[in-house]
Amino acid sequence: MKKRSIYLIGGAAALALSLTACGGNSGTADKGSAPAKHTAVTLSVWGPQEDQTDANSWLPVQEAAFAKAHPEYTITWKNAVVAEGDAATTVKQDPSSAADVYMFANDQLGTLVEANAIGVLPPASVAQVKKQNTKVMTESVTGTDKKLYGVPYTANTWFMYYNTAKFTADDAKNLDAMLAKGKVAFPIDNSWYLPAFYTGNGSTLFGADGTDESAGFGFTGQGATDVTKYLTTLVKNKNFVDDVNGSGLAGLQHGRIDAYFSGSWDAAAVKAALGANYGAAQPASYTLDGKQVQLKAFAGSKAVAFNPNAKNPKAAAEFAAFLGSTKAQKSHYTLRGIIPSDKSLADESSIAADPVAVAQMNTTKNASILQPTVPSMGNFWDPTAAFGKAILSGDVNASNAAAKTEAWNASMNK
Repeated sequence: MKKRSIYLIGGAAALALSLTACGGNSGTADKGSAPAKHTAVTLSVWGPQEDQTDANSWLPVQEAAFAKAHPEYTITWKNAVVAEGDAATTVKQDPSSAADVYMFANDQLGTLVEANAIGVLPPASVAQVKKQNTKVMTESVTGTDKKLYGVPYTANTWFMYYNTAKFTADDAKNLDAMLAKGKVAFPIDNSWYLPAFYTGNGSTLFGADGTDESAGFGFTGQGATDVTKYLTTLVKNKNFVDDVNGSGLAGLQHGRIDAYFSGSWDAAAVKAALGANYGAAQPASYTLDGKQVQLKAFAGSKAVAFNPNAKNPKAAAEFAAFLGSTKAQKSHYTLRGIIPSDKSLADESSIAADPVAVAQMNTTKNASILQPTVPSMGNFWDPTAAFGKAILSGDVNASNAAAKTEAWNASMNK
């Protein structure tokens, strides 16, 4: 994401707006009744620019709804633009003066916890997160201390786009079936994608839930070797194309590629390329020694957090939960096309009719693992990209697959 400067927005369509939440009968209470009590609250909120372009944008609409739902507060809102990807960098500069509520990408969780800039969710919010989300989405906002720190509102993962004129929905369930009928592009030398073959067959990163740093990387043993051998055959298939430097999407646009793995950010380009033949699905399985192995994509989330340094932490925590609520996520999809993480929304007619929304939600439910956020994850990316390149070049082959796989795993665990 591009860096964006922080600024306050004012004016008639202001996003730095003051909302007075009134209760009772506006000063005409019956004689003898106690006057309504209101707590004056100022809440500063940071989020992406696209959510606050005018008074009808998602953020100010949710602020008005929150004020109406909480007449116990008289709220002054102060909004500024900070994209989710920039949250940790901006917040940790001075947590005490950072926003009371902000949106962040979950891979920043460790940094925010270390800076004491993100609050532990109260019990009601924890219950909300667990009810709304899949296990992976809940894990994405869980710290190494097992406490929850954010309310997810959308996933960050990848899935499969395909040409429905070339592949049926059943074809799209199995990679090998697809390769028998058309061209498939996959980025073997991309560290964000390659692990899906291994994690589907039992390899692990930092334990079963991705948070046990002492467990290290588990791309080892016969299971991992079998996957490497499969990949050395896959890259030689005449219908397989390594997706490098955008060649997969370009091939889809020019009719040279029939299936392509990416995320929701490419939806518009893929739809323009395929038109009526536009299809999307969770990552396929592949056939390994006669059994079906599900590709499992890395998944994270974008979530809402509150700042424990806020002057009104209770109101801040409540508003963070409100922004991640089912109604707010549905509104986010309606206004901006942000695919919800809330699994209860999968059956909403507009979402169920959207192939990309269905593919992303099915991926987080059925075909993903948590992308770890522990510091040692930094040891993963370069060795994995190099290993993918070695498979493509033939330096890793069926005869040396075991030794090369163990060496790759050892390089990450140094």
